[in-house]
Amino acid sequence: MAEAGNSAADRQARRDSRPNPNEKLVKVFGSEQEPEALVVKGLLDSAGIDSDLTSASLVQDAFPGLGGMILLVREEDAEGARRVIAEGRRSAPDDDSTAEISVIEEPPPKA
Repeated sequence: MAEAGNSAADRQARRDSRPNPNEKLVKVFGSEQEPEALVVKGLLDSAGIDSDLTSASLVQDAFPGLGGMILLVREEDAEGARRVIAEGRRSAPDDDSTAEISVIEEPPPKA
């Protein structure tokens, strides 16, 4: 007999919404920079992986000085989320690289 909540329709309904805080959620990314966390959330969203972006400052009483943002995903999505994040890091341009611009000088106008 199948357990309640394990049918294909139930699994799809869970995937169509944000992770439920009552589900087992796993931290897959953390950053002190909110824009960086938002970019990673966008990567996960575009890969079809639901995530919950949470402020790490919620635990200030337990861990003073800890701040930033963390991304949580369902336990079954954690491996895929980490793979998407790793691929995103590999394809990101180096911060130290500069663009090469070709300057084409036009000849002076003829008088």
